[in-house]
Amino acid sequence: MPSKALIAASRAAAEVRRANRYGVVPAAAGVDFPAVMERVRRIRSEISAHDAARRFREMGVDVYLGDARFTASDIVEVAGQSLRFARACIATGARAFRPDIEGFAEAGFHTNETIFSQTELPRRLAVLGSGPIGCELGQAFRRLGSEVTMIEKGPQFLGKEDRDAAEIIGQAFMADGIRCMLNAEVCRVTRDDGGKHVHVHTPDGEQVVTADEILVGFGRVPNVEDLGLESAGVEYDARHGVKVDDRLRTTNKRIYAAGDVCLKHKFTHTADATARIVIQNALFWGRKKLSALNVPWCTFTDPEVAHVGLYEQEAEDRGIEVDTLTKPFNDNDRALTESNDEGFVRVHIKKGTDQIVGATIVGRHAGDMISEISVAMAGKVGLGTLASVIHPYPTLAEALKGVGDMYNRTRLTPRTAALLRQILKWRR
Repeated sequence: MPSKALIAASRAAAEVRRANRYGVVPAAAGVDFPAVMERVRRIRSEISAHDAARRFREMGVDVYLGDARFTASDIVEVAGQSLRFARACIATGARAFRPDIEGFAEAGFHTNETIFSQTELPRRLAVLGSGPIGCELGQAFRRLGSEVTMIEKGPQFLGKEDRDAAEIIGQAFMADGIRCMLNAEVCRVTRDDGGKHVHVHTPDGEQVVTADEILVGFGRVPNVEDLGLESAGVEYDARHGVKVDDRLRTTNKRIYAAGDVCLKHKFTHTADATARIVIQNALFWGRKKLSALNVPWCTFTDPEVAHVGLYEQEAEDRGIEVDTLTKPFNDNDRALTESNDEGFVRVHIKKGTDQIVGATIVGRHAGDMISEISVAMAGKVGLGTLASVIHPYPTLAEALKGVGDMYNRTRLTPRTAALLRQILKWRR
């Protein structure tokens, strides 16, 4: 949530600067960075009450604060007390990944866990990695006034996303004035009075990026250390986390796991979904499966990138033939009126059917729009049915209906068209 509060401030600054797109004379978009960060911390403080120990105690939950460790297959020790359990759940989450790069620790760096303690805007910011964290915060700091360089060892930003979607994000970054370095790998970091110097291998040789602060956006690793998992008979891997089956049971059948400590997709909403599975399976003899979830996600850059289900290559790898339909936002009236017409809605359907197997949306409010696709997939609603759903005009969501219309047009084969002409001729 702190990052989203920071993004909101950065978008406001960007909108002021781009007001001439609407015929409005833009004012100087001065940024009071300490005030921005004070708002971020205030919002974080307000939200933290939702997870406060006091709230759970008031609901009748016994809360023990301290470092917990399993000491046996059915015992956990915390704060000097041994608690025997019938069922347990490991939900220790994950932390920011810290790369093993020469001079990195000595130079000093930030992660998404520490960057929000900043009270002064860094004049120069180097962002290492272009996953969701790096992309969101890199763009936000650029729009708030930092000179930002993003360094990515792969050929595109958001390496796991649709290539066309990543290309749009890259173009947006360059339009914002971000220096973008792809196919570039950090080899070492040095520091002197002039700043922190990031030495980067690139296709054109070694280059040096000088910054006042470094932000690491390489992703997250699970918190599995010092939990006594061996004593409990729970198998785990330091990189991938606790090993679970499809019902989120660990190798100790008394113990379950949920959230970032055991999941590939480390999102708050997936942690919530898996917690619900654990409660049903551990306490109410449920048989809910992790594999049954359709997990959507969104990277809150501008434009946003949202996805659910399979990518085209994933479907191919699983032996699923798909047809891909794409509706660009430059064909959407609402997007045109708001001058935010970059991006598209792209839906993959099982070949010869309207069954949705995956979708990617790039554009403003993509994170809100992807839920309609998620609901359709969960309810086994086909793309053709979406075309029959009335969407308010003008809205960006009409693009979803537009993709459904595209599917329906594919059903009008030459043979069907000839038959229809005969029917119409007969009726005349």
